[in-house]
Amino acid sequence: MEVATALRVLRRRSGSSLRQLGRAAGTSHATLAAYEAGRVSPTAHTLERIVRAAGFELEPAVVRRIPDADRRGYELEQVLDLAEQFPSRHSAVLRAPVFGR
Repeated sequence: MEVATALRVLRRRSGSSLRQLGRAAGTSHATLAAYEAGRVSPTAHTLERIVRAAGFELEPAVVRRIPDADRRGYELEQVLDLAEQFPSRHSAVLRAPVFGR
């Protein structure tokens, strides 16, 4: 989620107006509006201050990037194409164990 969208959602979830949240975060409502519109990006410190003023916590996370995602996607397509080549037989009646008896 983009910062602008996240700030808008956060403010709405807090039930605050731009003026209320700006006052609590120590910034102007015009600046908050610019952040929410994506015209300006807040610094990490400012973002944290706004999030806290709205009654939330910021939890940054670092996740491992999939190496060479394009190549991995191509491999998956090849595997799925291969799987389609195998014959399959389906029964007209679903046979499955009955649990809970």
